[in-house]
Amino acid sequence: MSMNFNQARHNMVSQQIRGWEVTNLRVLDAIEAAQREDFVPARYRKLAFADLELPLDHGQRMMRPVIEGRLLQAIDLQADETVLEIGTGSGFLTACLASLGKAVCSIDIFEALSEEASKVFTSKKINNIECHSDDALNGWMPEQAHDVVVVTGGVREIPPVFMEWVNPGGRLFAISGQSPAMEARILNRLNISDWEEQSLFETDLQLLVNAGKAPQFNF
Repeated sequence: MSMNFNQARHNMVSQQIRGWEVTNLRVLDAIEAAQREDFVPARYRKLAFADLELPLDHGQRMMRPVIEGRLLQAIDLQADETVLEIGTGSGFLTACLASLGKAVCSIDIFEALSEEASKVFTSKKINNIECHSDDALNGWMPEQAHDVVVVTGGVREIPPVFMEWVNPGGRLFAISGQSPAMEARILNRLNISDWEEQSLFETDLQLLVNAGKAPQFNF
């Protein structure tokens, strides 16, 4: 029997994600419209809507759908805001961000993941995403600061350089700490020097590549 992807996708949103206190209708609509099954590796397509981290190439993993939902609700992305996403991964979250905001700049250390996600964006005619392949923890810099910065892999501590990439009045979402008890946090940049921090929930997330190493900079 073939799988009814539309029904499975709707059930994921209405039962799993809403069940995790995600009630923002823009977020729920964006998740359902993005068609998560198209971003999942073909061999795992029927598991696209399960409450699981799904394997990607290069030892990476997709976030659980409920974490993606909580993340999107927490950043409260507006239609006129730009986003920097650190960790493109499968590209699913990137597509959700693109539907909610003005434009997304997404970086991934693995060129193959970035290229694969770009192909899906093109096939879906998503035109407001700019992809890069580089290491955000070791010397890469965005061309400009953004209204929202989203870190899709875990970090021991939030790197100060990531905070520099947030516009005043903007937000940064990150999951930090030590596995298995890590903390999702949102940092609001009130002005040039002042921040307000909010703890959201406890979870566990695979670290960004090189997140456990000291950063190296080229001068």
